[in-house]
Amino acid sequence: MSGGSGGRDDDPTEEEEDEEDDDDDDDASASCSLVPSPTASASAGASSPRTMTTISRHYFGGDSSADDHVFFIDIIENMREDYGMFVWPCSKVLAEYIWQQRSRFSGVSVVELGAGTSLPGLVAAKVGANVILTDNSYQAEVLDNMKRICDFNKLNCEILGLTWGEWDEPMFNLHPQIVLGADVLYDSTDFDDLFATVAFLLENSPGSVFMTTYHNRSGHHLIEFLMVKWGLQCSKLLDGYSFMPPCKGCSLQGNIQLVEITLDKQFS
Repeated sequence: MSGGSGGRDDDPTEEEEDEEDDDDDDDASASCSLVPSPTASASAGASSPRTMTTISRHYFGGDSSADDHVFFIDIIENMREDYGMFVWPCSKVLAEYIWQQRSRFSGVSVVELGAGTSLPGLVAAKVGANVILTDNSYQAEVLDNMKRICDFNKLNCEILGLTWGEWDEPMFNLHPQIVLGADVLYDSTDFDDLFATVAFLLENSPGSVFMTTYHNRSGHHLIEFLMVKWGLQCSKLLDGYSFMPPCKGCSLQGNIQLVEITLDKQFS
């Protein structure tokens, strides 16, 4: 889930096991099955363990036990691959926020940075946004999985390799009204490149906003410094649990915040 190159300290395997234990309550476990990945099938004769994927289901619009669900998003996660192949808690919080703010997304252009399994971007597409999903240009397996997930959900999102801090030609063609980023603030070595990229996209689209969710483990002082450096300001800050339905929030861990960031008019 990164446009940078850092790793994760979290334990995705433990989180996946927790989700599967709460089938009746967790938004990610309405449907969960293990299937061999195409890579594993192609190398069935190899001596190494097969790479396995799990399909998790995320619902929006109703109680998990009711029949009035508005829609589901199915995510293909990989149990042995890059950290961009898992649905992290911040993605669930941002996706729920998008659902609740869906009137803001209808017909607008959206770019998700460090999309990984792309749950927020897919929800945005489902509620009517024109979505471009991006992740590290050098993470081909993550980009391929994003395409598989879009096809699986019958959603027509553009997939683009975009590495934070690198100014490739496709960057200049992006004019998003909303930029998304779930748990992109976890590796401080990537922060400067991330904020440089966000600032560029917001400058490229007057009136646009960056919506991101992050754990409080992130370096707040560094974040504040870089926002000032790149001419950005916080326009809204929420506790992630303040708008999560109890049936979803109870399965999450950590102090998760949601922030909306815009260009600071003093510097624009």
